[in-house]
Amino acid sequence: MSRRAPGADRLPALAAPGGAVDRLVRDGARAAGVGAVWALGDAGGTLGGAAHGVLGQGRYAHLSPGLDTLYDLASLTKIVALWPCAGVLWQSGRLPLDEPIGRWWRPAAGHPAEVVTARQLLSHTAGMLPYTRFEQLYGRAAAAIRAGVVAAPLHRAPGTAVEYTDRAAVLLTYLVEDLGGAPLDELATRWAWRPLGMTDTRYGPLPAEEAGRTAPTEYDESTGAHLCGVVHDPSARLLGGVSGNAGAFSTARDLARFLTALLAPPPRLPWGDRWIAESLREQTGGLAPARGLSWLCAPGTAPAEGTFVHYGFTGTGLWISRRLGRWALLLTNKVHHDRTTQPLTDLRNAFRQAVFG
Repeated sequence: MSRRAPGADRLPALAAPGGAVDRLVRDGARAAGVGAVWALGDAGGTLGGAAHGVLGQGRYAHLSPGLDTLYDLASLTKIVALWPCAGVLWQSGRLPLDEPIGRWWRPAAGHPAEVVTARQLLSHTAGMLPYTRFEQLYGRAAAAIRAGVVAAPLHRAPGTAVEYTDRAAVLLTYLVEDLGGAPLDELATRWAWRPLGMTDTRYGPLPAEEAGRTAPTEYDESTGAHLCGVVHDPSARLLGGVSGNAGAFSTARDLARFLTALLAPPPRLPWGDRWIAESLREQTGGLAPARGLSWLCAPGTAPAEGTFVHYGFTGTGLWISRRLGRWALLLTNKVHHDRTTQPLTDLRNAFRQAVFG
């Protein structure tokens, strides 16, 4: 696929050490004040990549990132954990995409969310509340949070707007766990990470030996230290670290395996080509911003170009184009330094432009 894709002959040069993409990431990471790991590849695997800068401030200032550095993926968890599990259930006939969930998932029946569909949850068009505030609204007990999320009012009529919200992923987590008969971390390991050989990828809290190679995120007043190996996202932390909206940790090495599989799904992968093809096309009917299932049509591109992305609040990003036969990743822990987003946004946009046009 990559040999016939437009511009495929340029990829080795783009991926070369000291090449255009490497220089762009080096200079962009310096401008953003972060360390960074990048890689790009095609259906055959990784073509190149590098790491720049240091892992952070203080005691992290002498540590350099690398392909084996664990990053808090934040919302990339939606892609590497929740999305493939939904795909398994869809391909096996257990997850209808277009039938209101209240008709076949009993917990939703009688609540406002009974009218939304799984497709709307995956494309962020379900009209769910745009905020979480779980502890404030429901307390700290997992059962009370689940009950509150399932019974919450809708923010707007389903299908009328694209509005990104973690609530969609949390509700879908409950649904996937009920249909799959196990917690999400077990399902993701069984259906996605183990089949792809993603041995670094897991939910936290991470054990000490793995936290030692993890990029730190923000300073936590309650512990007097930077979060490192404990999920940054407060909703996922409240839920014990395992949720569909955030909570997973991974490395560039593992994410390269995952992205390669989107271009060349291994035989017997239970969420293979049908789910990938269904997801990587516009699902929002002309509403903006255009989205696929879980994935976002990359800013600066038209949906017809077929370049999709997902970002993580901590500073992570994944890109994929089946049309061009290539993928890319860019991992930082920007939130460790500050929440100023424009320098990272500039780097992400330039990175996408360089790799995908």
